[in-house]
Amino acid sequence: MEITREKAFALLKQYVNSNSLIKHCLAVEASMRGYAKKFGQDVETWGACGLLHDIDFEKYPEQHPLKGIEILKENGYPEDFIMAVKGHADKTNTPRETNMAKTLYAVDELSSFVIACVLVRPNKFEGLKVKSVKKKLKDKAFAKAVDREQIKQGAQELGVDLTEHIQTVIDSLVQREEELQKEGLSLIK
Repeated sequence: MEITREKAFALLKQYVNSNSLIKHCLAVEASMRGYAKKFGQDVETWGACGLLHDIDFEKYPEQHPLKGIEILKENGYPEDFIMAVKGHADKTNTPRETNMAKTLYAVDELSSFVIACVLVRPNKFEGLKVKSVKKKLKDKAFAKAVDREQIKQGAQELGVDLTEHIQTVIDSLVQREEELQKEGLSLIK
């Protein structure tokens, strides 16, 4: 099966109507694409994995991510892709053995957190620094639904320093925001 963004996005839209969940998936896609470039992996496949990781969350929240895995299997996605999606949810107790799986877990919460940081800034992405994101991470009242421990654990499992990890996610989101705006989409609008 050839994995393309167009096919993945069309599949996502079949199951997700929530604008906020679509934006979350777009943000995770952006981070996955950035890490795929950094690791010399297939950008389309990794991006699609980020895009589809929460495909079942809106319609089947109690069955997440297991229903999503069924959907992905039915649509011919490969086993390593499916295992990455399964492993991004701690409740499945699925070992994250591939770089794709470790990266998806590492960027899931952090991508949303960085977007939350951007949304409260007057200049949005412009001038956003790792130091600012780290300061917000310490503020438990800010974006309190974001699991800070998962962010730390994700960076550790991926084998990257937290500062480097945050910078990679920021850079990935900035680059993808420019690309998405050309498509009439946005991570922040």
